[in-house]
Amino acid sequence: MKKFSLLLISTLVLCGTVAHSQQTQQKLKKIVVNHFFSCPLDELFDTLAMNYKVRIVFEREPLHEMDIVEHFFEEPLKEVIAKVCNENSLHYWIESSGTIYILQNTDDLARLQKLNKLSLQAANAVKAKEIEAPKAKPKHFLVSINGRVIDQQTGESLPSATVKIRGTDLNVMTNADGYFTMFRVPSDTSVVEVSYTGYQTDYFRLSSEKLNSPLICGLYSSLNSLNEVTITGKKSGVMNTDSRQVGVLQLSPANLDKLPTMGDKDVLRAFQLMPGVSGTNESSSGAYVRGGTPDQNLVVLDGFTIYQVDHLYGFFSAFNASAIKDVQLYKGGFTAKYGGRLSSVTELNGKEGNKNETNIGTDLSLLSASGYLETPLSDKSTLLLAVRRSYQGPFYNKIFNQFNQTTTTQGGGPGGGGGRGGFGGGGFANQITPSSYFYDFDAKYTYSISQKDKVSWTLYTGTDKTDNSRELGLPSFLSSGSSGINITDYTKYGNLGSSIKWFRQWNKKLYSNNYITYSSYFNDRNRSTSGFSQIDTNGISHTLSNGTLETNNLKDVSYKSEWEWTVSNKYKLLFGGFASYKKIDYEYTQNDTSKLINQHNNAMLAGFYTELAIDPNNKFHIQPGLRTSYFGPTSKPYFEPRLSASYNLTDKFTIKGATGQFYQFENQVIREDILAGNRNFWVLSNNSNIPVGMARHFILGTSYETDELLFSVEGYYKTLSGLTQYTVRQTQPAGGFRMDPNQNQTQSVTEDFYQGTGRAKGVEFLVQKKMGRYTGWISYTLAQAQNKFSAFGTDYYAADQDVRHEFKSINMYHYERWNFAATFLFSTGHPYTAPLSSYTIKTVDGNSITYLNISDKNAERLPAYHRLDMSVSYDLLKIDGHKIGSIGLSLFNVYNHTNTWYREYQMQNNQVITTDVNYLGFTPNVTLSLRWK
Repeated sequence: MKKFSLLLISTLVLCGTVAHSQQTQQKLKKIVVNHFFSCPLDELFDTLAMNYKVRIVFEREPLHEMDIVEHFFEEPLKEVIAKVCNENSLHYWIESSGTIYILQNTDDLARLQKLNKLSLQAANAVKAKEIEAPKAKPKHFLVSINGRVIDQQTGESLPSATVKIRGTDLNVMTNADGYFTMFRVPSDTSVVEVSYTGYQTDYFRLSSEKLNSPLICGLYSSLNSLNEVTITGKKSGVMNTDSRQVGVLQLSPANLDKLPTMGDKDVLRAFQLMPGVSGTNESSSGAYVRGGTPDQNLVVLDGFTIYQVDHLYGFFSAFNASAIKDVQLYKGGFTAKYGGRLSSVTELNGKEGNKNETNIGTDLSLLSASGYLETPLSDKSTLLLAVRRSYQGPFYNKIFNQFNQTTTTQGGGPGGGGGRGGFGGGGFANQITPSSYFYDFDAKYTYSISQKDKVSWTLYTGTDKTDNSRELGLPSFLSSGSSGINITDYTKYGNLGSSIKWFRQWNKKLYSNNYITYSSYFNDRNRSTSGFSQIDTNGISHTLSNGTLETNNLKDVSYKSEWEWTVSNKYKLLFGGFASYKKIDYEYTQNDTSKLINQHNNAMLAGFYTELAIDPNNKFHIQPGLRTSYFGPTSKPYFEPRLSASYNLTDKFTIKGATGQFYQFENQVIREDILAGNRNFWVLSNNSNIPVGMARHFILGTSYETDELLFSVEGYYKTLSGLTQYTVRQTQPAGGFRMDPNQNQTQSVTEDFYQGTGRAKGVEFLVQKKMGRYTGWISYTLAQAQNKFSAFGTDYYAADQDVRHEFKSINMYHYERWNFAATFLFSTGHPYTAPLSSYTIKTVDGNSITYLNISDKNAERLPAYHRLDMSVSYDLLKIDGHKIGSIGLSLFNVYNHTNTWYREYQMQNNQVITTDVNYLGFTPNVTLSLRWK
């Protein structure tokens, strides 16, 4: 009791009903204070509570030490509370129940809420009713209700919010547009509870009048600095899973500043911290999910496909977090709504824009700057604009100088062709920092035609330009009389996408979304080398001149219609159709004359899907579905059955599984290049040498979840067929990879696409702590990804993306307005193919032909990868507790471990010159985020 008395809370409990937060907000603005105060601060709050019938909770002793002498003349009550708190370094917070809390530190809220209840019980005080009693006896029974859950302050819809009827087992989740429908509600006086993590739970009582129109449920955000999350059934924290869905990760972009980052807040790279998604690809924001490649991951923003998800070699994802509301990653076994990919789906929903007031904000770091604007244009329309651009300053130069600190070795031995077409060179290189920048722009206009109809237009565009040209000097034992090698390496790539979406609520049971979308992608690269080789024994200086030009363009115009029919509380039918026209061009030209690849293809793709979500009771959920596609170039239909299910053995223990068949009609094919590194390009499947890809997924998992902890295990097995790869190496004579006397490649100009199969299997373990000052998770993935191409032999070999062991530890600690984070990642190295040695044969005509001996396909592995990242951020809060920004410091690769990105090679006088190109060493970054209204 002594300890409790030190935390004594003064609470004024008034008879009568308690207003909800929305009513309290309005009351604080309307009530006018005209009073002179000369007293301790606790007496001021007692007086305000008594005179204006509001409920105020605070700790008496510290506030009693604070004095106030002030005459308030015709001032709104809200301004009075704000002014008093500001002058005394306090915060206030309005709870959904209407209670006003006065806080010295924002972390005090949870403690004051608990002690408030204890004090009421101990004093046997007159308890305020949680909700008003029915005004009349119920008139209707077993009624149906429908409505929408929104953010009260911005008007944004809240997908996956939970709506339930108090005292019953009835509960539903809102769809992607925030709408819900519920049947067989006991009566028109039932109490509806609405909750969404990150927001205060609200509740209200139905009435017969409310049944005549859709319910608009507005929620207020929770105190931003609190680090307590609940995962089950809704989005929370930085990252979470869904106990009822198989292989689904959910992300809250608003909380990304709690994680260490190399650049900006990254909505895609954050997924790399979860099991099943490779976390060691610093050079890519693309998702390597369960043995899949980034092109096997469908990325959809507001209905249109994004084909390139990277900026600046993967330091940034293509998406500005300020423009994104909601992100979900389906790691496998995804529903029939999605198709066209073999591995996974990432769905992003853009913000609609604030419907109530204008918001502007900016994010600044040492690498980029971004800003956004969201504003209502009328009572029915909103606009959101977001722009981001990188800039090349001292920090940028430091990063790329680290990339150029590579090591060059001579001769045979393990090498590798795992190059990503980016940096290269060696310890003997006279290199320059690449000239590079990117920009992206987002726009979204939303117009509410009526309560049942809404139209939105979304635009995204982004471009990268990089000039990595440099001069490569040669070791003295190879370069007598040589002026070195000049390397030209210029790349430009980007996306353009747009969609028009029409949402329609036809009645209480039926909703639809219709999209017209356009997506395009381009990638142009010029890579060439020139210079002089060593003078031969005859005194002749041989010129080295070699180069490639690549252009890859893709266009996608589509229409799709998605429908949702809630038949009853137990049955929901999802169905729809789609049609698209795709065109892909790819040209790969060597030495300005030889077109090794000259692809110009187009195709029509159309089909439909249907899926039934069945919830026979609160424990069992099953979702069978079927997707059917017709692909023009093959003139064949493709059937994709899907099935997922979950069963709650207890309220904490769940088992779940999924299976399905998936087809992919456009592929990013690997063009293997042992010397300069692999390159990827998009092609369309056809009826000859590029098959339609197909995968089958088998997933089984279980989870045990309490209020504070989550334990999860998921295993998967995938089979793949119709994989495609292109290689120039196979066009050479059997003796090896041929080089002419002038060191120019004399390969054939025929196209060589090879077909293969694959398989991937693994098991993922996750332990997550969800509540308290300390939160985070640890995960371990044991996996294997293998391919088999007849061009490389009859056996399976490790795929490029194969990572056998991966361990991740994510740790976050919250103290008042401070957030600390540390992440540690470890994985085994990636496989690669190595040139082992070279030899020269003199022909009968006196010419010399040089050949390379190549290792078995992906027979070598890079060293193990590991790094530690740390960060600290400080939240900037308003007096009312709402977050207006943050200041953060991130430390990337704290102990400066050298991780190898790839290996690049140059041939000189029968010597293989190996260059290790490394990932970033220790790299700090500072970020500032600000929000204005």
